[in-house]
Amino acid sequence: MSISTTSRLAAILTAGAALTLLPVAGVTAQTVPPLTHESYTLPNGLRVILAEDHAAQVVTVNVWYNVGSRNERPGRTGFAHLFEHMMFQGSDNVKKGDHMSFVERSGGNMNGSTADDRTNYYESLPSNRLNLGLWLEADRMRSLKITKENFENQRETVKEERRLRIDNQPYSGAFLGAITSVFDAKSCFAYAHETIGSMDDLNAATLDDVIDFHKTYYTPNNATLVVTGDFAPSDAKALIAEYFGAIPTGPAAPDVQCDQPFNTGLQRKSVTDSKANLPAVLVLWRIPEYKSADWPALELLSTILGQGESSRLNRIVVRDTKAAVAAQALAGIGPRRGPNVFGTLGIANQGVSPDSVEKLLQQEIARVGTTGVEADELAKAKNAYRAGKVAELETSMGRAEALHAATMFLGDTKAVSTNIDRYMAVTIDDIKRVAAKYLRPDNSTIVLIKPETKTP
Repeated sequence: MSISTTSRLAAILTAGAALTLLPVAGVTAQTVPPLTHESYTLPNGLRVILAEDHAAQVVTVNVWYNVGSRNERPGRTGFAHLFEHMMFQGSDNVKKGDHMSFVERSGGNMNGSTADDRTNYYESLPSNRLNLGLWLEADRMRSLKITKENFENQRETVKEERRLRIDNQPYSGAFLGAITSVFDAKSCFAYAHETIGSMDDLNAATLDDVIDFHKTYYTPNNATLVVTGDFAPSDAKALIAEYFGAIPTGPAAPDVQCDQPFNTGLQRKSVTDSKANLPAVLVLWRIPEYKSADWPALELLSTILGQGESSRLNRIVVRDTKAAVAAQALAGIGPRRGPNVFGTLGIANQGVSPDSVEKLLQQEIARVGTTGVEADELAKAKNAYRAGKVAELETSMGRAEALHAATMFLGDTKAVSTNIDRYMAVTIDDIKRVAAKYLRPDNSTIVLIKPETKTP
């Protein structure tokens, strides 16, 4: 099991863990193939999307629940991630631990992950075991075992995961704390706290809290089921009706409120990281949600600035000036249906002041806002995006995730094939415009991460 935000963070903080960009010259442009699919809704509210493809004898069963950390309330954070673990603790017809063993003995793989806006669970299986994947997901949707023993056991597991992945990793805790601090906890609590939850909140949670959370969000009318790969749609529909059709509809989940203003003034913060050996600088700006018309330009700009060996920050801040050992940029901690974060990160080289690193980061942002980017930089970023989308649709799991993302974040399954058009249409003027619009001082938060001073 994994947390999407944490996995993304690990990639950002690892020097060299960036995209390999395609060369501009001599490369035939790849095209994203259209993805044929159909969708319908069961009487109990479960949305179903089917995408048949017989290229390989594999099927993927993938369920997204419309619940993530954005749905949590103050004092009770970490529940979405807790349920990522709870969902593997057994149900009426599946003993604790058997879900994994059933899938593995069938030659498949499975997992789950938690993000700000959704929690997912999936099984990729040989195509003759489609019935197993559907039955497993339906059984735990209908009859998850939420017992005191399971709850307390998995609460401790989540706490240990936090210690391992966040608290005992250099920069990780400071980074996540900085990203959430960009949002106002009163007007936009949805994105003002960490997905993994706090130790205090996990300790304070009760079994009744957990049961209420499950009743509210883990219902067919708050979920989407995607099946992709080698199957006959008529067979899949019959199995889905048999396994999922009788699961009762749950209450309507409460709306998520987020009223986050932009351009509220520069914030500057300093945090101490006992695990860090070198100081680091984070410069963060608020940006709009994924479906915004400005998002593609912002995402491509993050590639130009800070992803790959040839990116601007890597060339200027790391290689040329040697001011930093690593420098990267990102647009968003995954897609969201609410405001997100654009960030640049520089980990200072030995003997280099963080002020110097911050100055270089800010200079590159200002340069984009005034002079834009080069045509070859934009072409390279588009090539990288296109290649990523082509690769994503080559597997049944990738197609399932793409269909889910198009549905949740763009509101249209057809966007799985057309969303790339938004990126290919981005111009140099668009890059310049969004940089000037969002990456401005009065919309920024600057965080200095300092190593702990060690006394001799």
